[in-house]
Amino acid sequence: MNLSYWEYKTWLSNIDFTIIGSGIVGLSCALRLRTRFPKAKILILERGMLPNGASTKNAGFACFGSLSEIIDDLSSHSEEEVLQLIQKRYQGLQLLRKNLGDKAIDYQPNKGFELFTNKDQALYEECLSKREQINALLRPIFGKDVFSFQKNSFHFKKIHPQYSVNQFEGQIDTGKMMYSLLRKAQAAKIRILHHCFVTGIEDLNTSVEINTDHFTFLSRSAVIATNGFAAQLGISHVKPARAQVLITKPIPDLHIKGTFHLDKGYYYFRNIDHRILLGGGRNLDFKTEETTKLGQTPLVQQKLEALLNETILPNIDFEIEHRWSGIMGVGPQKKSIVKQLSNTIYCGVRLGGMGVAIGSSIGTELADLL
Repeated sequence: MNLSYWEYKTWLSNIDFTIIGSGIVGLSCALRLRTRFPKAKILILERGMLPNGASTKNAGFACFGSLSEIIDDLSSHSEEEVLQLIQKRYQGLQLLRKNLGDKAIDYQPNKGFELFTNKDQALYEECLSKREQINALLRPIFGKDVFSFQKNSFHFKKIHPQYSVNQFEGQIDTGKMMYSLLRKAQAAKIRILHHCFVTGIEDLNTSVEINTDHFTFLSRSAVIATNGFAAQLGISHVKPARAQVLITKPIPDLHIKGTFHLDKGYYYFRNIDHRILLGGGRNLDFKTEETTKLGQTPLVQQKLEALLNETILPNIDFEIEHRWSGIMGVGPQKKSIVKQLSNTIYCGVRLGGMGVAIGSSIGTELADLL
């Protein structure tokens, strides 16, 4: 790129901290660094026009785990590990609300609901039988019972007559959240360059060389906050996981209110602006959805539409207005990777689809390593 002296001097010289990725983690990290180092020169590089992973593309669930998910986690993690995971998610949500304010992110405590299909009788019975055990496990965090069961008051079809209710789950407006974070970063004099794809980084011991598709420059430190794209910068144990989403046009007198999980969380939906937002279906074809390519597939989209027609909005006319996808970062363990990789390079990745819940705390934890 034919950059001028002024462009190099203002944007690309004497950089203290370069953060790769302008999602929840990257912006939270930058804001924490600004608090710790008021005079530092902080630069964020973003490959897209807007954050290109999941931060502006998620469903806006302020959640920390459904009943079946927690039970499943206990089969592969110790009780202490599960408790730590949930505590981190819940504390991360409180940090997000504290940093931005409930009004700015349109936080609504509308509860969370887990639905069980007619084929999930065994799963329903397991959740019902283990509810007290899970409530007892979580009581030190919440001080109250988290999960209860209630009748199908929203009149969904082809599901069990009762579903699990999480009284501490809520929802946010994802766009408002990211807009608020970006405004805070700009007010804190944090520079953000968009459409800037990082092709490689090299530790030079006392500085790091950052190569992009437009230019190369030096920074004192570099932070990788690209989550699902982390493998592209050499971080192993993080796989991309595409999540496909659709949203309806406004539906008159929409009676559904809350955040909803179905089929062990592989499908999820919520109300927003008199619409239904529905996502999921990665379990239909894990291999195809293990990609960093944004887009949709007929297999998943047809299943999502069938869920709307047969289960969520039976006998209600609706039209699909938008479809999109986001890229999550997952791995063999639910715990995120937050660590120093070399003298000058750090990372905060593998959020496991819990970016809204833990993005703020992961960004803060990452900044405190530097």
